[in-house]
Amino acid sequence: MNRYFVPFAQLRQQPTIVVDSVGLGAVLTLAHWRGAATPPALRDDTSAGSALRALYEPTTPGLEAAAVTANHFDIDGFVGVWCLLNPELALQHDALLRMVAVLGDFREIDLAHLLADDALKLVCWLNAEEKARFYEPFGAPARRRREDEASAEKFDWFLPRFAEILQNPEAGRVAWQPEYDRVQQAAAIIRSNQTTRQEYPEIGLTVVRTPAPLPYYALFGPTAGCDIVLSQYEDNRYELEYKYTTWIDLASRPTLPRLPLAPLVARLNALEISGRTWAADGITDTGPLLRLTGRKLSKAERYADPDGRPIYPSSIAPEVLEREVVAFFSEGYAGIEAKKYWTWPEVKAAAV
Repeated sequence: MNRYFVPFAQLRQQPTIVVDSVGLGAVLTLAHWRGAATPPALRDDTSAGSALRALYEPTTPGLEAAAVTANHFDIDGFVGVWCLLNPELALQHDALLRMVAVLGDFREIDLAHLLADDALKLVCWLNAEEKARFYEPFGAPARRRREDEASAEKFDWFLPRFAEILQNPEAGRVAWQPEYDRVQQAAAIIRSNQTTRQEYPEIGLTVVRTPAPLPYYALFGPTAGCDIVLSQYEDNRYELEYKYTTWIDLASRPTLPRLPLAPLVARLNALEISGRTWAADGITDTGPLLRLTGRKLSKAERYADPDGRPIYPSSIAPEVLEREVVAFFSEGYAGIEAKKYWTWPEVKAAAV
């Protein structure tokens, strides 16, 4: 079958498979979004993973549709769409494509893995070309455009070009080299004695202590299996983030529900004497951040790497902050059992 991409606005004009999105009228949904109508047998940690699962199940109802769409462009969604349009090549590179999707969405990667180097190059190529030719992730509103409309241009450019880079990453070296080098240098810092990690698996928290903010692919790279990261930098600079793994329906393992961070914000503000104020995003944000505030960050800035945004010194000592964070989550999760496939009503009810 020769499938083709259609802009999201054309969803109902023909039988259409929806990837990494939800939409009324889809004949098949392949998305890891919470509550998405992905067939149970095709559930996966990433939407691209669900698309690959579907290719192994050709009799899946709806898979006979020729049109494929998504309501935004990101690495996971793009890879899922591309796989459906290029099934034979996708199945040949199944493991690599899954790794690319995980790195793109969760920022997790084991750089010692045999395929990790190619996965990082592919992700860096996608990032670089997206920013150079179009706009950064979550950047459409600033350009007064709707993401579901503007992103179609990205799909049109990347879909016919990705196969070459997948099969020969060196062909995209000019684009991927700068970010690739930056991530590798940062990963060396993460692996060195300049960085320590403390894990609290019972609450899904990892505390990373490292000299300065780093790219996410290095910072979150070795944090697979945890859902909250507290980053502690020199000069008492901190950020705490709920990873994207708790926004979606993670298929591979149970998770704990997100807790509203307002009580922790209040506690930290009671301790803070720097003159700055702690604040946090709501639990339905894709990656809620808790941090000392300065100028308000845009969604694009919050999604971008920590070393690209200001992070302000706090008056709270690192060990005190860590103690407060651990106490907050330990108390909040007392009596709550981790499970798969939380609904948003269940998440909100668990936090009461």
